[in-house]
Amino acid sequence: MIEMLGNRQVLRPVRTVLFAAALTLALAAPLSAAETKGEFDDQCAMGLASGQTVKTDCSVNWTDEDGHVYCFSSEPSKEAFLKDPAGNIKKAKDFLASKQTAKASGAKEFTEADVNKRVEEVIAERSKDGAFVFRDPKLDADLNLEMDQIKGVRGMEGYGWFANVIFHDKDTPKKQYAIDFWFKPDGDKLTLMDIRVQKGPKQDGDSYYMVTRMPVAWWWLPVQEHPGDMEVRRAWHVMSAIHNYISANKDEKGNVLVKDDKTGETVPLEFIEMHQPVRHLKKGGQYFACTDFRKPGSKDEYYDIDFWLDDKSGKLTVAEVKMHKVPVQEDGIWTQQPRYTFEGMDFEVTN
Repeated sequence: MIEMLGNRQVLRPVRTVLFAAALTLALAAPLSAAETKGEFDDQCAMGLASGQTVKTDCSVNWTDEDGHVYCFSSEPSKEAFLKDPAGNIKKAKDFLASKQTAKASGAKEFTEADVNKRVEEVIAERSKDGAFVFRDPKLDADLNLEMDQIKGVRGMEGYGWFANVIFHDKDTPKKQYAIDFWFKPDGDKLTLMDIRVQKGPKQDGDSYYMVTRMPVAWWWLPVQEHPGDMEVRRAWHVMSAIHNYISANKDEKGNVLVKDDKTGETVPLEFIEMHQPVRHLKKGGQYFACTDFRKPGSKDEYYDIDFWLDDKSGKLTVAEVKMHKVPVQEDGIWTQQPRYTFEGMDFEVTN
């Protein structure tokens, strides 16, 4: 009896040490999504610090020394946040405070549910015979699609809301598309700014898989990067300013009017895609990006249009739109003829 009691006395402190060690490891390890309730209602902390609202499942998280849990949309976002936790927490709180101030002033605060509802309204408005009809400018064809799900919604301060929606082809269900809907708050409603294909189907034997259109849509870049320091001009800032300009200057047919400096003629053009990289002119400080446009109704008449931007007012604005290359027919084939070159200009790439 005495021997058994002695063994218990030895085992008790060992068990205590093991329990303490296990507890320490549990606190140090990231919590699983099922057991986590994070600060900021599970929104990405780095996203808030960058002026974005990105809802997460909190599977990527970090706990500070006071036991507060912070959620992230990805590991890179978490890494960016941990470079300056205190500073990023303050930025996140300031951003949320500004949203509360706007709400108090009477501005409507939109939610993910509002965006989802608006997506469904747009799809209903543009559906015919049970299919959502979308004109794909890159394929120059109408897509007849049926919605599968709204995959995700993200908000970006100053830019609006972006919903990524999965569709499938009405006649070939295996062919799936991921399509981005861009909305901007306008009083108490969400105004549709644009719809773009983010991913399209690629055939592999009897099956299909989705591939990302290049370049990656600009509105996802900040979500992926979470730059944090908005004082530094990034490529996505430039691309977003151009996209804003294009969306604001479309005519009733969806075309942008571009002036031909050589002929003086104003030509309606259909926007196709934006090129990367974005460049910065060392002398003069302007930013520059190249885009593809096409003559409406044509499959082969492409224009290379250059956008020049400056931020003299503290806000990036399109200062000049120039035709860099224009379509010229030679032996029945359309080719692009340059109007000017970049000789003598010293550029650097903007990341």
